[in-house]
Amino acid sequence: MRPIRVFSDEPLAPRRESALSPAASGHVLRVLRLRAGDALTLFDGRGGEYPARIVRAGKQGVAVVTEDRIDIERESPLSITLLQGLVRGEKMDWIVQKATELGIARIIPVATARSVMRIEPGERGGRKVAHWHAVAAAACEQCGRNRLPAIDAPMDLPAALAVAETSADVRLLLSPQGEGSLATAASAANVALLIGPEGGFEEPEVAAAVRHGFRTVQFGPRVLRTETAAIAALTALQVLAGDLIGAGVSVIRLLGRSAPSITE
Repeated sequence: MRPIRVFSDEPLAPRRESALSPAASGHVLRVLRLRAGDALTLFDGRGGEYPARIVRAGKQGVAVVTEDRIDIERESPLSITLLQGLVRGEKMDWIVQKATELGIARIIPVATARSVMRIEPGERGGRKVAHWHAVAAAACEQCGRNRLPAIDAPMDLPAALAVAETSADVRLLLSPQGEGSLATAASAANVALLIGPEGGFEEPEVAAAVRHGFRTVQFGPRVLRTETAAIAALTALQVLAGDLIGAGVSVIRLLGRSAPSITE
């Protein structure tokens, strides 16, 4: 049976009794149906995990006692920042979930000229970011990650491009008219991947990205939906980084490298 993993939004410490948050307690009691005496694994998103046991469970919430911290990480050697053009709610949730499973380090939601989804600054934007954090935490519970990806508040394209320029060694913009391939990121440590919204980027936006050091890259002969493009490109980058094993020779050929490179 797969270990039961629960995210704690409060910092954890070894051999200490602590109360889970109301949200985590509700998940443990109503979804996982755990009771006093049951074992589980806790993590707080800062690395490592803690075997724990429930000591109290009821209407007042759930209290646990942790054991010693286990220093185990399941992070990718490649730090990828996804600059994702804002898309409709369920699609954005899906991108956050799957990108987290694939080892994304940071997600920056980007408002572009053709973004269908709009988020006003202030309280509503804060609630949306909190929702995406919860989606990412649930994905970490499922996939075994002990570090949550950073998720920024939505920002406009110029601000996102400026962030990427100062934080990423290689910056890539997926485009059907791209002139390069994802293989240009093969030896990078930090990559920024820019994906447009449902309607794609306007020409001035592409030009602005190029001025900030983004290379336009093509990914296969077909035009992909924004949510497909993000996850497919992340998968390919992780194959290049050696994070995903046994992905197949065809992926490497798609990226413009020779077949033997799968064993590098």
